[in-house]
This record gives sequence, structure tokens and C-alpha cells, in this order.
Amino acid sequence: MRRLVGVVLLAAGAFFIVLAPLVKFVVAGKLIQAPADQYGVTYLKAENAQYFSIPDLKVLTGTVDITVTTRGDVKEAKDDHVVWDQFTSVSDVTNGRPGISMTEFRSAFNKYDGVGVNCCGANVDTEPVQLEGQIYLFPFGVEKKTYKVFNSSTRKAYDAVFAGEDTVEGLSVYKFVQKVPPTVVQSLNVPASVLGMTETGDVAADRVYDGVNTFWVEPRTGAPVKQEQQRHEVLKTSDGVERMPAFVATAVMTPETVKNLAKTVRDNLSQITLISTTLPLVSLILGVALVLGGIVLLRVPSSREA
Repeated sequence: MRRLVGVVLLAAGAFFIVLAPLVKFVVAGKLIQAPADQYGVTYLKAENAQYFSIPDLKVLTGTVDITVTTRGDVKEAKDDHVVWDQFTSVSDVTNGRPGISMTEFRSAFNKYDGVGVNCCGANVDTEPVQLEGQIYLFPFGVEKKTYKVFNSSTRKAYDAVFAGEDTVEGLSVYKFVQKVPPTVVQSLNVPASVLGMTETGDVAADRVYDGVNTFWVEPRTGAPVKQEQQRHEVLKTSDGVERMPAFVATAVMTPETVKNLAKTVRDNLSQITLISTTLPLVSLILGVALVLGGIVLLRVPSSREA
């Protein structure tokens, strides 16, 4: 009987020893992923923002609140990708102008590394787009290198360059800075008088966007916990002259939003640690203990053999 128990312990121990690296390097990689049922609301604020108010036909200055609501489309989450819909609403608090801008962005991305996937009706304000680069998240296990990050305003991806390490809400994070070059995002006809020009009638103008986006990313989860957007949009006429601001502001996430994002990341870190470290270690220790116990039982003679 002792010998049988020893053999069973050896077999069970070998199983748990083999299981440990499988959990750590194979299973953990499949379990750690972006959620299909994502739902979250983030808030940004921009002081002294300038924008052209269509109802007022002039440039206004004030504090702007930005609300970003993100919701996962569970039905469209298949294979290795998830689909998230994002709605962004901008309101001028100072001048009492709610909804001065509202945009929609539908995207699909790989749930393991955050890279855009072209499917499922990806679009910006109903216009189809070709996705590339990181969408909402950086990869799990972020490295100190340059990543391409998709910009929904220009509908292109640009380099986000590693700019050092930092601390946000007690979390060690990597800082990435993305510079977006001047890009025409809209062509329109505008009354010359509105642009301060002497001509009569409408003139052609381009809405030109450039900016600097900064991301503070927790490296193990790949999740941004803080973001700053320096946005510079102006109206330029065909002669290349900058006529007036369209939307010029530096928007930063509110302290409450940063605190909530940091809490979510801490919760995710606990799950990642459990899957990638705690469970494999427990499995390894248990396996070694069972093997040692089996060896002892097999080497100690039974009372019948004594």
C-alpha cells in the first residue's frame, strides 16, 4: 500500500511541476486580456480653451469639460479581438454651451496586445477608417520603446515615444509622448467676413489639426492611467494663412478619473499576479512536495519487508 501511495504522489507531483510553467507561460497569456464587456466613463478638463462657436460666429474662451464614454460590443467580440464604441462630448462650462462637439469612434483591436483590427464596422462619426497601431491599450508587458498609437482625429497612427518613468497615484508607470504633425481633418466653405477677410461670400478653408498626446501607462497591464492632450486646431485659407482658432486647448484627465483608473489597474494587477506568479509558484511547490513525499514512501521499507 505504501508503495502504491508513493507512486501516486510521484505522478501527482510531476503533474503539478509540469503544470506550473504551463500556467505561467501559456495559460496566463490567454487569460490576461482586454474585456469584451468594457464599460467606463472618463473625464478631462481644459482651462482657457479657445474654440469657434458656430451659434455665436466668433471665438469663445472658457473652461471645457470632456466626457468620454466607452462601451464594449459583446456580440461582436470574436476570436482574438474585442470591439469597443466610444462617445466623446465636449461642453463649454464658462459660457454655458453644452455639446459644442460630439464624436463617435468604433474600433476593434486584439484583446491580447491592443493592436487595431480592421473589422466590425470600424469608423469615426460613421465614416469607415483603417485601424493601425495601439487603440485604447498598450500591450501587456509594455517595453521602453516606441509604439504606434492610433489618433481618431486624423485617422492615422503616429509614434508614441518612450519618455521616461514616472509615478501616478503610487503606481510606477512609463511615459510616452506622441507628436501629431499638422494634418487637414476637414475642408469647408466659410463666410469671408467670419474669418475677418474683406472678400464677399464664402471662401475655402481647411481645418488643420496638430497636437501632442502624452500617455502614462502601467507597464504590466498596458493600461493608461493618465492622459494629456495638447490640441491645436485652426482654420487656414488656401493662401496658407491661419485665420482663427477652431479648437485650441490642453485637456488633462481629472484627478478623480486618474484615481479611478489607478484603482482599476491595481485590481487587474492583483489578478495578473495571481495567474502569472502565485498559481504557478503554488503549483511548483506543491509538485516538489508531492515528489519528495513519494520518494520517501518508496525508499522507506514497509513493515512486511523489515
